[in-house]
Amino acid sequence: MNDQTRNFQYFFSSQDFSDGLRTTLSILIPGVALGMMGQLEAGMTVSLGAVCLSLTDSPGPVVHKRNGMLAAILLLPLVAFLTGMAEPSMWLLGLEVGVLSFVFTMFLVYGNRAASVGTAGLLLMILMMDRSLTLPQLLRYAGLVTAGGIWYMLVSLLTYQIRPYRPAQQALGECVRSVADFLRLKADFYRTKTSLEEDYRRLMTQQVTVSEKQDAVRELLFKTRQMIKESTGNGRRLVLTFVDVVDLYEHITVTYYNYEAIRSRFGPSGVLEEVADLAEQMAGELENIGFAIQANHGYQSQVRLATGLEKLKARIDALEDPAQPGHTLVLKKILVNLRNLNQRLQDIQAYFSVKPVASLSNELDLGRFVAHQSFSLSQLRDHLTPSSGIFRHAVRMMLASLVGFVVAKVVLPGHHSYWILMTITYMLKPAFSLTKQRNFERVVGTLVGGVIGGAVLWLVHDKAVLVGLLAVFMLTSFSFSRSNYIITVTFMTPFVLILFSLMGLHYLQVVEERVVDTVIGCLLAFGSAYLLFPRWESDQLQDYMKEVLRANLRYLQTLSEALSGLPVAVVDYKLARKHVYVSSANLAAAFQRMMSEPRAKQHRPSEVHEFVVLNHILSSNVASITSAMLTSSQRVPQQSSLLKPVRQAQQALHRSLRILDPAEPDVATAAEPTAPAATQATADAQLIEQLDFIQKVSSDIRKVTEETLLAENPRPERARQLA
Repeated sequence: MNDQTRNFQYFFSSQDFSDGLRTTLSILIPGVALGMMGQLEAGMTVSLGAVCLSLTDSPGPVVHKRNGMLAAILLLPLVAFLTGMAEPSMWLLGLEVGVLSFVFTMFLVYGNRAASVGTAGLLLMILMMDRSLTLPQLLRYAGLVTAGGIWYMLVSLLTYQIRPYRPAQQALGECVRSVADFLRLKADFYRTKTSLEEDYRRLMTQQVTVSEKQDAVRELLFKTRQMIKESTGNGRRLVLTFVDVVDLYEHITVTYYNYEAIRSRFGPSGVLEEVADLAEQMAGELENIGFAIQANHGYQSQVRLATGLEKLKARIDALEDPAQPGHTLVLKKILVNLRNLNQRLQDIQAYFSVKPVASLSNELDLGRFVAHQSFSLSQLRDHLTPSSGIFRHAVRMMLASLVGFVVAKVVLPGHHSYWILMTITYMLKPAFSLTKQRNFERVVGTLVGGVIGGAVLWLVHDKAVLVGLLAVFMLTSFSFSRSNYIITVTFMTPFVLILFSLMGLHYLQVVEERVVDTVIGCLLAFGSAYLLFPRWESDQLQDYMKEVLRANLRYLQTLSEALSGLPVAVVDYKLARKHVYVSSANLAAAFQRMMSEPRAKQHRPSEVHEFVVLNHILSSNVASITSAMLTSSQRVPQQSSLLKPVRQAQQALHRSLRILDPAEPDVATAAEPTAPAATQATADAQLIEQLDFIQKVSSDIRKVTEETLLAENPRPERARQLA
């Protein structure tokens, strides 16, 4: 099976396609049904309500989806009534645009789902700007919009009742495949012809994707008690498989070596290429498992990984040199890691077993792995300050919307001038890099989609065929709305043109208006993001760097406790591990966004990249020791020589933290904890070497942190502070 065929299979079994199909049918059915009954305008209004509700129907626990949709259903008639009453007065309408743009954007304080509720309200307000309705007409319009929203919510909730496990299966399958891609990138480190610096860049980029996929699965599994408590075992099977996947991801992450050294030593022998090939075979096996989970069908492995491992062992044994004892020790460690990886793959394959799944004993602990959103007025008040990025974005949205409103109503008054405001609403993002990317994709997608739509309307005149094409374009557009925005816009434009054509408007005029209004809206959004209270990623990088340092300090603390012989709860260790993964992914994502900003706004990208890589190396080595100790029945002998490098590493990270934030308390490293009676056995020389390496990497992190801030604050007093 070639890659293109497999990608099609991934797409049609994905959550994006399922949601796109549900959204398309929910929007089309009321419009087509009422249109066939001679109530096309009423059908369009009901469909509009469904469109607004679809914005709030993002992936997540069904309770959160329901609450978000209920909030939108309550909000929509209020917005409709307010807009209908303000429409006769341009001044009142402009005031409404400014106030609601600010208020609804501030919903972001309560998370992305709440923000989508605000976006639904803004969309309805914008689409009603040009509608002059009497009071009876307004009440009927608001009622139809609300009916459309209720219809969409019922369809969405009914879908979940019929197939309650599909969203979790699809999210878990996509998560497994993202880990497989991570393993493929890790295999490239053993290939002698790749650039290690580029390998790290691609690995950090994929780490962001893995973190996002894992968070999506956590939300679905750990916030839905049915997955844990129900009696059939399906939910528990999903939870246990996800736990195995995260452990597998940790095992892939902790396999760190001095790749430059092993390339130099073993590259000419060709054994490293065999290691890379075997790792890629395992990645392919993991990808197949992920697809089987995502598509909800069985899976039987067709790959003999054990045979490949035996061949690799024979290849390593052939490189043994009696004159150089230990020459192939690092290769043997790699072989052991690959064997462990193969064992973990087999554990994940237990998902397809028909054996009953044991109940989860740590059900209450799982809730600690997800963030719980609170809704209080104090949260909103705390963000009503210019220092808040959300507040600055809300003010930016308000001013940009007001300018767009003036342009639409005064400078370019047209039948569809609301497209300018709609473009601003969807294009203006809190981060400049996202605004820049979305604007480019919007303009290109609109131009290409305009050509496609114009060609379709020029060649096709049968209304039944046009309705069919309309459904196809809608399905494609909605299916890619979360994964590929340029495809979404490219197919959204022709379905909008077909829709207006069916309503009797000339498509060439609509194409011209849509392109012009889109370009104007994008220019206003881009200009606002660049000129109005911009907050560049370089200004926020320090916050992400501090979170990474705090997470690694917490990780080091678990290592210190384990080395001291103190009991370390597995859940506490996994929580520390999760914080490292999430904070590292957030920093890597911020770094990527910074690289999309103007060059003059990028702050020391080389040093920041080095900081990211060094922290990845540090957490990999910490996890390598700690996880091995927690799973081993043998206790490591307590020695001060073992704890000394860990304490020095903690001190180096504490100093790095104080460099980034002088207000950070100078927490002295705790005294050596009292442990159970220590044995007098000699510690493994390899363990001592790895602990010394952890201390060295921590010192390098401190140096990189100093270089980064000295470049930003070259004042003599700052230099003295760092000394």
